[in-house]
Amino acid sequence: MAFQFPAVIHASRMTFPKAELWVPVVSGLHNTAARNQINGKIRKTVSELVHDQGSLDDPRAEMQGYFEIKTNEKDVLSLSLFNYAYTGGAHGLTLQESLTFDTGTGKSYTLSELFKPGSNYVGRLSDLIKAQIDERQISTLEPFHSIRPDQPYYIADRSLVIYFALYELTPYAFGFPYFPISVYDISDIINPNGPLGRMAMNN
Repeated sequence: MAFQFPAVIHASRMTFPKAELWVPVVSGLHNTAARNQINGKIRKTVSELVHDQGSLDDPRAEMQGYFEIKTNEKDVLSLSLFNYAYTGGAHGLTLQESLTFDTGTGKSYTLSELFKPGSNYVGRLSDLIKAQIDERQISTLEPFHSIRPDQPYYIADRSLVIYFALYELTPYAFGFPYFPISVYDISDIINPNGPLGRMAMNN
């Protein structure tokens, strides 16, 4: 595989009353259409997070948006977008949405598209997560049975990281529960032409 230059990413500041958002903007790609598609998807997701937080009418309300780059190599860009808002009540709430792209084409990948068609990726990942919950002695709000087919994820180095929203699996104080799964533990079911397939290649 020939060397692929990583995407160039800079932070763009957006503000509106009571809010400051830092949004990633991608450049440096050979494919202009792919760049536009990626940036459009990022902007749309940021807008959805703002909408999901609800009203900032409370006099004490505030909102902050930021991001983290998880992978930027081998034509794979995986990132997490965060939105913290205080809208009244006991404490604020942070929402997280992650996106994984092929920077050559601009395609964004759902969790199911990381795996071979027909593979029982839900059951396989759920079993690995159950084992981590037990091993790490994580206290869950309800007994854990299974991830959703569209469970949020990102890719970090050679791992698939599955995570859950605040209150979805654990108490608020625990924060976001993250479950890293090595690509080598699921190599038999991953889509060899997808982002995880590239991470599994030893080059």
